[in-house]
Amino acid sequence: RSGLRSLQNCSVDYNTSPDFCVCVCVCSGYQQANVVILPSHLADDFEAFCHRNPAPLPLLYRSQSGETSCPPLAKHADIRTCVSRVSSPFSQLTHFVFFISWLHFVSSSCSRNTSEASSGGSWSDMVCFYLGCSFGFEGSMKKAGVPVRNVEQGTNTAVPCVPAGVFCCPLVVTMRPVPAAMLDATVEVTHLNPLAHGAPVHIGDPALLGIPDLSRPDYGDGVELQPGDVPVFWACGVTAIEAILSSKPSLAFSHSPGCMFLTDVPDSSSPPPSDTVHSPTSDHSLDLIPRSFLLSQNPLLYSLASQRAIERIRQLETIIGEDPGQRGIRALFLQDELLRSCLSLSHAVSVAITTGFPTHYQHSPPDETDGPPGAIAMATMLLSLGKQVTMVTDKRGLDMNRAIIDEAVRTGVLKTAVPLVTFEDGGPDSALHFLCHHGDRSKPRYDHLVAIERSGRAGDGNYYNMRGINIKHLVDPIDDLFIAAQEIPGISTTGIGDGGNELGMGKLKEKVSTLMPKGSLIACDVPADFAVTAGVSNWGGYAVACGLYLLHTCPAHQRYLRRGLGAEQGAPRDQLQDWTANLPSVEKEESILSTLVSFGIRSGKTGNLAMEVDGLTFHPTHSDIISRLLEVTRGSNYC
Repeated sequence: RSGLRSLQNCSVDYNTSPDFCVCVCVCSGYQQANVVILPSHLADDFEAFCHRNPAPLPLLYRSQSGETSCPPLAKHADIRTCVSRVSSPFSQLTHFVFFISWLHFVSSSCSRNTSEASSGGSWSDMVCFYLGCSFGFEGSMKKAGVPVRNVEQGTNTAVPCVPAGVFCCPLVVTMRPVPAAMLDATVEVTHLNPLAHGAPVHIGDPALLGIPDLSRPDYGDGVELQPGDVPVFWACGVTAIEAILSSKPSLAFSHSPGCMFLTDVPDSSSPPPSDTVHSPTSDHSLDLIPRSFLLSQNPLLYSLASQRAIERIRQLETIIGEDPGQRGIRALFLQDELLRSCLSLSHAVSVAITTGFPTHYQHSPPDETDGPPGAIAMATMLLSLGKQVTMVTDKRGLDMNRAIIDEAVRTGVLKTAVPLVTFEDGGPDSALHFLCHHGDRSKPRYDHLVAIERSGRAGDGNYYNMRGINIKHLVDPIDDLFIAAQEIPGISTTGIGDGGNELGMGKLKEKVSTLMPKGSLIACDVPADFAVTAGVSNWGGYAVACGLYLLHTCPAHQRYLRRGLGAEQGAPRDQLQDWTANLPSVEKEESILSTLVSFGIRSGKTGNLAMEVDGLTFHPTHSDIISRLLEVTRGSNYC
């Protein structure tokens, strides 16, 4: 056909049989599309289904009823007649616009070709949908040096798509093995192709998607992982077929697997403007490109966040690392522990938080003002994000801590009371039964434990304050929960501390032992997956709350959490204001500190019963840190 795009850089493979013809065309540099053709009475529902599930179903174009062309994608196309009519040798072909080998007729038990669609007089009632295809980004992956070893395959997940009208089905994904060192390059090039399914929706253990066996996909053949590979999953256009089958229409058509509609639209771009062209929102700004971070080895889990969110959280980490009390905490710093902890907490459903350091063993109560404010700040943000939150405390302080929580609710620092529980050693399996329903490791109650300024067990089994005084008689063995969690798949742990003797700081034990005063005696022996250090532990809690807010307003991270399903537009302004209200503030933190002082709780370093934490007065030191954290957080400007 004259005027059609040349077949430069285009390769065609074919296989024919009496009843079936498959031709796969890979055209480098141009967008390719899946095709779905439905009766008009189902069209609005299917369009809504595409918009609600943009990663598997990036809608490029919806035709009018009976329309056989798609001008924004390919000016001279006719979906009824441009089927596989090729002859050898292929070198004689010089012009081509798109290629569909066979359109599948979807009915109760039949498969037919497009000649049946074009005959019979019913085409005027049919609507064509053209959907972005992952073939569009594989060329970009190869250019970035990422090996592409997958064959055409797809696997159903246990993740439900967002339903619309008669359409509902599980998400279908494709898996491509990617060397761990090339994950960021892979994420970047696919993020820049939002019309070809975009960035991955999951990186890691397939079981987290409800996939029991990667070697047995529902469509196509399995893909073998090589040593050093990580399984990376993208939303798949076969989701459309699952949706159509679930709706049981009397008539529907789709393209053959691997046989795509070739457009005139270059990769990494949206189709030309048109009232009838629909595409997911895309922003290719460099600071919105996602980066990957390993969160867990058991189960294997990576997460994504935009470069902008990453840099903001790193700024938070720098602020809380300041050391006005000159305790030497900077020597213990590990970069991105705050970021990884926030990412892991963002994935969590149920979080248990513990605090309490009875350093003032000669007073009643013996606790200090560092810890509870940070714990409440984290709980407030986690609750606002829909997480389940439980506080774990020592039995001796149960009544006092319950009263503190009630007062925090009364004054508006907390919006709702948080369940408060204790843990005591009741035998060798007591920690397992506390953490898991019926002691079953496959059914954890919590998926993240957080300790902030919590007394940590030393190598000799005792608990020491910074002066080297043993306070074991005042501490319940909550450390056992962190130890048990190491052997339970799906439970991650965070420790927040400012001296190295806090629960979770066992990850930094060697540094604490050699660099901190009395370090060889006081160093905590119990590690956490993430060890967040701060000049004052409360600051670490404030930073976690701010980091969670940044991730909640990060489009790349939220898309990853949703598996590419659901609305992609920014949050409504009133919701954004509600989340901002759950951030720590100078007023709220001053209020909770005042509450602690009213209960007789003292400053850790000095023992003063005053508005100070670790010997530093609330004004100007702590209020200044909080203000600076908020300045970084509220300046995120995502929405």
